[in-house]
Amino acid sequence: MSRPNIVLVVMDTARARETVHERYDFLPELDRLAQTGTEYTETVASAPWTLPSHASLFTGTYPSKHGAHAGHKHLDEGLPTLAEAFQDGGYETIAVSNNTWISEEFGFARGFDTLYKTWQYVQTDIDLGEIARTKQGAEMMRALATRLAEGNPAINVANAIYGQFFRKRTDDGAKRTNEWIREWLADRNDDEPFFCFVNYLEPHLEYRPPESIVERFLPADVSYEEAMAVPQDAWGYIAGTVDLTDRQFDILRALYLAELAYLDRRLGELRRHLEAAGEFEDTVFVVTGDHGENIGDHGLMDHQYSLHETLLHVPLIIHGPGFETGQVDDLVQLTDLAPTLLDAADIDAPTLRDASQGQSFHPEVETPPREYAIAEYMAPQPSMDALRERVGILTDDLERFDRSLRAIRTDDEKLIRGSDGTRKFYELRHDPEEATNLTTERSERVDTLETTLDEWLDTFEHADTSGEVSMTDATEARLEDLGYLQ
Repeated sequence: MSRPNIVLVVMDTARARETVHERYDFLPELDRLAQTGTEYTETVASAPWTLPSHASLFTGTYPSKHGAHAGHKHLDEGLPTLAEAFQDGGYETIAVSNNTWISEEFGFARGFDTLYKTWQYVQTDIDLGEIARTKQGAEMMRALATRLAEGNPAINVANAIYGQFFRKRTDDGAKRTNEWIREWLADRNDDEPFFCFVNYLEPHLEYRPPESIVERFLPADVSYEEAMAVPQDAWGYIAGTVDLTDRQFDILRALYLAELAYLDRRLGELRRHLEAAGEFEDTVFVVTGDHGENIGDHGLMDHQYSLHETLLHVPLIIHGPGFETGQVDDLVQLTDLAPTLLDAADIDAPTLRDASQGQSFHPEVETPPREYAIAEYMAPQPSMDALRERVGILTDDLERFDRSLRAIRTDDEKLIRGSDGTRKFYELRHDPEEATNLTTERSERVDTLETTLDEWLDTFEHADTSGEVSMTDATEARLEDLGYLQ
């Protein structure tokens, strides 16, 4: 039997609340995959934001071991990656990224024969004259001329300015992604199987879904124009410089649902491209999320400063050879995907397996269920200095975010421990919203989980990484557009 293709799709910022338990009437393609494949309903990310979570996905290790986090924004070469293992195993390896973090600049190109970054190839039929006729566009054109006169690299400046101008337009990265994959499938050499990684960015702030899809989700008295005018300044909201009403949060949640619905259509389109190329039946097709989102939950927006389930509980569906139809409710972590996919492809990759902290959950591998899941937030992102530069003086309430966090979660319980000495314990079965901290009432159980967490931390060597990572002006501008302050 020939080895299967592997398609690993990350729906960036897709949380489980909408994609696992409440998806049935608005995410038909995802539901179809779940009904014909295996759905893992209790999947936990190892970190609450893109860079460390993808590093864990690619290496099978946690942030404290791979060292890619807010304090060191780069996946260094010390650990082997999943792409390298597939490349060494005779697979053609490609990646299509819509998220700036997932690029060679931050260490994610290793092992990929091709890394296609959709933001580098944005096409538009709007000419410079039309841009210049708008107030915003005229200011940007003047800025471009000034920067060029100062001797700055033209392409970086132009990319940054165009990113600022077009970022408010309707999201369409998934469309460009699928067009590229369709053409690649048509042109590729069929002699070897492929490993294809895809990051779709639509559910990430800012939410700019197509108007035709949004109308289904908006309250009846809300127009598309009003929805697009709602502030999406996560850091301003957290800092208290931007106020949002309950109505506005309802609108933001509607926009988020619309982004998921749009992406669901693109998932179906990707599946059809694979079917048309005669590849789908021989493909292990994986759909997951790298982290979730707070949309006013826990007094937060975006996906920072917290390790709540809104950020850590993500979808995971695997369809294809070796994965029967069914539902698995055992704890699974994204760190487990690396060894699982190696088993699906029958690749030894002993170096990656030895380094991995994950455990395979492939149906043909007899592995006991996880007793607990771990998540880490190694440093605040954005840092307090970056946030201070953005919003001004920070209150004591904001300064409390200047800490690292670790969480340990069982089937029913969860402890979040901060470097500032804070402890939060939740009984998830009775309190899925994590509204009631029972640290005092359940002190003995808290002590037990803390001991387990400390014992786990002692089982491996921690990465010795620190310091800022250099990046181009264009990259920094794109990350700012995505809400990541440097």
